[in-house]
Amino acid sequence: METRALLAFVVALALTTAVTPFVARLARRVGALDPVQERGLASEPTPLLGGLAILTGVLVAGALCLPATSEMRGILGAAALITAVGLLDDVRDLSPGVKLLGQLAAGLICVLSGVRVDDFTLPFLGRVELGDVGGPLTLIGLVAVMNVVNFSDGVDGLAAGVCAISAIGFSVIAFDLRQEAAGILAACIAGAALGFLIHNFHPASVFMGDSGSNLLGLLLGAVIVEGSLKTNALIALVVPLVILAVPFLDTGFVVAKRIKYRRPVYAGDSNHFHHRFHRMGFSQRKTVLYLYAWTTTMTGIAVALRFVPYSESNGQLNAGWAAVMGVLLLIGLSASIYLIYVLEILKLRRLRAWQLRREDPDTSEHEIDTRLEEDLETGEFTALR
Repeated sequence: METRALLAFVVALALTTAVTPFVARLARRVGALDPVQERGLASEPTPLLGGLAILTGVLVAGALCLPATSEMRGILGAAALITAVGLLDDVRDLSPGVKLLGQLAAGLICVLSGVRVDDFTLPFLGRVELGDVGGPLTLIGLVAVMNVVNFSDGVDGLAAGVCAISAIGFSVIAFDLRQEAAGILAACIAGAALGFLIHNFHPASVFMGDSGSNLLGLLLGAVIVEGSLKTNALIALVVPLVILAVPFLDTGFVVAKRIKYRRPVYAGDSNHFHHRFHRMGFSQRKTVLYLYAWTTTMTGIAVALRFVPYSESNGQLNAGWAAVMGVLLLIGLSASIYLIYVLEILKLRRLRAWQLRREDPDTSEHEIDTRLEEDLETGEFTALR
């Protein structure tokens, strides 16, 4: 099965790489271009519809390598539907309500095909039965993951790279949990996302659009259900939260701010992590590389949670390996806290400029800009009051 997953990865990678330029040309012909926006980081209108290329890679690789179960057929059918909804949105800009209905319809296809969580295992609490609410909760979860990925797609290469890294982690864990079909599907996702990333890394020649972000979100959500949550593993619920920590945190901060300032949660703004990096003076490449590194760290920790033998079969901790796992968790937590701290503190660039002017009203604009760049580079400046 691992060989089949590798084949699926290679097929999806090669096909998506080859198809993406043709999709970009199609987008230009039909006028599906992402305009330059104040909250966006693109410098010129860029073709959308990249989701069509990603879907092509996933469908062909899936047809060749995935087992023909009802769950896999349902997932691929739902993938085609959500891509079609996304394509319409990329071309005609659908209302938020219509897009949500499309997400619900695609998620419902998955649930009715058997992609649902009826029970899961929690550490120290044991097995939790969901009963009749399992289906609705799974549907809500699938829609949530679609929107989390969609929200994170705001800078060249970010969503594709994060999804590729996450899918590789999910594939490794799914195979270890003997969920081979989910492992192969995750390999399809990773290959297609990387194939698209070749054209989407800065400077991007094409964007995935809503068709791509919703597609990748749906597929990752299905992998989470089939490859982790359906198992009785103690880490089943923890793995998705750790691997997708970066987009989950990003979405959480953004939604919280929109609620705080009484703005619609679906209305775009410039409060995402990548916007904050940009305001700090980071280039797009540096921004995505930082976020890739963060995602890779969290994915590595999730994989370690499965493979590091920190506990014995009787539940007793293995002191040495438990210490190793503790160090890894501390590294991941420290990296997350540091980056969130940096993004929250250094986003006050304008307040720092105001402080410098207050200290010396005669300071020139050039001197202020130079001092700001030095402060942002070293992180050594007096506390803002």
